Amino acid sequence: MSVKSFYVHIPFCKKICSYCDFCKLFYSTGYVLDYLNCLEDEILNCYQGEELDTIYIGGGTPSCLSDSELEKLFSILSCLKKSHDCEVTIEANFDSLTKSKLDICKKFGVNRISFGLETTHPWILKKMNRDLDLDYVKEIISYCKSIGIFNINVDLMYAFVGESVKEVEEDIDFILSLDVNHVSCYSLILEENTKLYIDNEKEISEDVDFSMYEVIKKKLADSGFCHYEISNFGKDGYFSKHNLCYWKNDCYYGVGLGASGYLGDVRYQNTRSIQHYLQKKYRLEEEKLDLYDKMEYEVILNLRTKYGISKKKFKKRYGKNFEEVYSYHDLVRDGYLVDDGEYVVIPDGFWYLSNEILVKLLEGVING
Repeated sequence: MSVKSFYVHIPFCKKICSYCDFCKLFYSTGYVLDYLNCLEDEILNCYQGEELDTIYIGGGTPSCLSDSELEKLFSILSCLKKSHDCEVTIEANFDSLTKSKLDICKKFGVNRISFGLETTHPWILKKMNRDLDLDYVKEIISYCKSIGIFNINVDLMYAFVGESVKEVEEDIDFILSLDVNHVSCYSLILEENTKLYIDNEKEISEDVDFSMYEVIKKKLADSGFCHYEISNFGKDGYFSKHNLCYWKNDCYYGVGLGASGYLGDVRYQNTRSIQHYLQKKYRLEEEKLDLYDKMEYEVILNLRTKYGISKKKFKKRYGKNFEEVYSYHDLVRDGYLVDDGEYVVIPDGFWYLSNEILVKLLEGVING
């Protein structure tokens, strides 16, 4: 498979969110310049010059970089060859993205912004260790559009103990008032080594979680959003091309602290140690995939989307018919999977149970 996507990790944050298990560290000007120099070295040593359809700058909080640091980052990334309609995304928080930084992003070809809003409710923001000025949110979204960046995602996080379905509705209503074209919605997961986990935060009941999920789905569907992936909703023409690369099980580069990538037969993970990274010890581990590993990834990732598994593509990639590898007709009979002859999909009504469905499907390997 050719490589068409490139992920860049910027780990720095001005504040550490209480729920976040991503690779991150406190912003330090001393670290940033050294880090960017090593990032450039890693790119020059791994990138093979392919023309890219997507570039994604994630974190951490890329928008916490200063104007000059952001300029340096984009200067480093200028070696990447972009297709004529390349989707270039940067993640941002409203408390660190300024109009001058947006101007820099626009100058260097960023055409998609992914904002971490998470919630509009002060008590949940406090629990998250986040700040948010709703008036500034409106102002900065408006400024994005004024400079020609209309491909905007807003993240929502829900399912906190004490949160009501009504509060989730209010969050969605605020997001809809911003007139953006993409929304990502994540139910809180308590990951080890996060402050919430250490503080013994509890999870809400599955019934309440499901009720919130259903409300989100309905309100977004009623407003013209397509539910194209378990956690993602987009208007026509605004689905995330980069994330679809992951869900289609396509190859991609991943550079930076803690980044992962998939090249050829290898999935790899970079070190999460800033000391090791600054010593140019980038790669932590590699997983050499055999045929059945690749097929398993294909199943797990493809079934996250409304497109599901293409039987034709499966046969072309792996030389086997899907039915030769997986026994899944019981799942079709019970309605958990739909097989129309060309695609196998989890119907939208059962996406909430996707993990359980995947376990049953992967247990049905005929010849693994």
